[in-house]
Amino acid sequence: MAWLGVDVGGTFTDLVLFDRETSRLEVLKTPSTPKNQADGILTGVERLALDPARLERMVHGTTVATNTALERDGPRLAVVSTRGHRDVLVVGRGNRMAMYNIKAPPNRPLIPRSQCFEVDERIKADGTIHRPLDERQAEELGDLLAAEGYTAVAVCFINAYANPAHERRCAEILAAKLPGASITTSSAVLPEYREYERFSTAALNAYVGPRMRHYVGDLRGRLEKAGMRAPLTIMSSNGGSLPAKRIEELPVLSMLSGPAAGVIAATHVGRAAGVPDLITCDMGGTSTDVCLVRGGEFDMTTEGRVGAFPVKIRQIDINTIAVAGGSIASATAGFLKVGPRSSASMPGPACFGRGGLEATVTDANVVLGRLRTDRPLGGEIHLDRAAAVDVVARLAEQVGLGVEAMAEGILRIAAVSLAGAIKEVSVMRGIDPRDFALLPFGGAGALHAADVAVELGMTTVLVPPLPGNFSAFGLLVADLRRDLVQTRVVRTDETSVEAVRDQLKVLVEDAQEELADAGYGPDRTRFSASLDMRYSGQSFELSVPVALDVADMAVIEAAFARVYAARYGAPTAARVEIVSYRVAAWGLSEKPVLPPVDPQGRALDAARTGMGEVVFGGVAHPTQVLARDLLPPGVSIDGPALIEEAGSTTVVLPGWSVALDAIGCLVMRQT
Repeated sequence: MAWLGVDVGGTFTDLVLFDRETSRLEVLKTPSTPKNQADGILTGVERLALDPARLERMVHGTTVATNTALERDGPRLAVVSTRGHRDVLVVGRGNRMAMYNIKAPPNRPLIPRSQCFEVDERIKADGTIHRPLDERQAEELGDLLAAEGYTAVAVCFINAYANPAHERRCAEILAAKLPGASITTSSAVLPEYREYERFSTAALNAYVGPRMRHYVGDLRGRLEKAGMRAPLTIMSSNGGSLPAKRIEELPVLSMLSGPAAGVIAATHVGRAAGVPDLITCDMGGTSTDVCLVRGGEFDMTTEGRVGAFPVKIRQIDINTIAVAGGSIASATAGFLKVGPRSSASMPGPACFGRGGLEATVTDANVVLGRLRTDRPLGGEIHLDRAAAVDVVARLAEQVGLGVEAMAEGILRIAAVSLAGAIKEVSVMRGIDPRDFALLPFGGAGALHAADVAVELGMTTVLVPPLPGNFSAFGLLVADLRRDLVQTRVVRTDETSVEAVRDQLKVLVEDAQEELADAGYGPDRTRFSASLDMRYSGQSFELSVPVALDVADMAVIEAAFARVYAARYGAPTAARVEIVSYRVAAWGLSEKPVLPPVDPQGRALDAARTGMGEVVFGGVAHPTQVLARDLLPPGVSIDGPALIEEAGSTTVVLPGWSVALDAIGCLVMRQT
């Protein structure tokens, strides 16, 4: 029997197949199919010669929900709000996105004001009903929406987090009038306060719902027709997987599924390699995601965004930058920039031979010899060096540089941009990146890792096994995870520890029910709790971990004081508030094990596949080319070198060395 992880990126669809009987991992890359991601997945399954009936588990990371939101090509969406609050999504926070431009236009809202509707109702912040829901108005609104062809509705009432009764009743009325429509209530998606973020998250959930349901249903149907009987699960933004049925109900949970899987895989490999302090760098064809991991743990956040829209669901704290292998280099008024425009998978970089006409980061790597053209990229894309030289030369002519100098300039700008993204999750938070190892993955991560490390003063790079398919591997490592939250604002001196435990218990019971529905018994579950807390009068909270059976309110207050002091300095004497209660629930899954590297048949002479000329610092260096699969463990190799494998190439700079460790990681160090 086997497990399959499938991660769909902007350029490639990555598959990792784990055979439980032999503990063998098989990887594959196939071009993504943006019009229907399922086409690329089925192509990959066919190329793996996989009988879907053998699958016990399939975990999928998808960008369908994210792309729908970013491209704004979802269904016609209506938002129904409490009378007097139809402008919440339009006004937002009123923040100026371009800080120093007083004339900068505001971000365009997800929907125009004309698609925001109101009904009479009002619930107070304590959950009591101030004005009953006017059901006649809700029925009339349902008739109007049906007549105008709306297929998605988000019901977002003020203070619905404290009492969801009005939202639920309104949704029932609208569902009767709009059969088949995607109807979301904000209290079901995010029972937290802060109307704008809650409304935005609920609206996005309704907006991406129809397409996500169609996609998941189509994929599942095609796999079942091919013989698959295993349950399909989808990666969520918090680093855990969920049954496809749950994602169909709450598709907003899958907004950052691919990047999250990579971080999960990185923590798994980092622990196995004895390197728990990592900065991940997931560089694909369209964007790069970075995340800081300390002691084998990553931070979570509720401040995520998809484009201009806040998504307040709990997610791994990942910073994304639009610089990657397919990023287009351009010159404006003599200034060179790389990204944010991308060639994506179609047509792709010029060297792909699919009609790309602008220089990209991948083209620059081909020009400099870092990517060789004698082996297909991803197993099937034959690189055209002449096409890469042509587009880089045209750009070089615009700024008065030679072709190789232009290519090195493109890579230098890319490295500086990536280093800047890493500084945002490290230096800007008072953390020195030099105390961490850089763990690159994605199709382009290992190509640029040493350059990025040099920019940051980092001296260790850990290239994991399967770097080109690493996020797909992370899908197989991830446990099922669900995060639940409930806002109940109360001062600690006005409540009791029993009340805190009772509220957490309610969330745990809800999580237990959901885990049980997914087939996880008590022996395969784990729970943790935290409280969002602040001093009275403050606007924002800190997450404070607490035990589910916390013994005393003084323990909670002391924990908050420690977290506050670590973030801001000494605590104050102000009163303390609990704002929201959170429970994280895991359904524990079996995981593929990375076996120790078998030295049998591995030797340095066997690993050497040739020599090449690679340009470093304007000078062409004779550079040995090695096959990663044949490298013997523990043997140090001095750079420059190219280490090739399916789906990725690792560049070892002059002045660096590399060795294969016991579990198959390439450890690069500055000498």
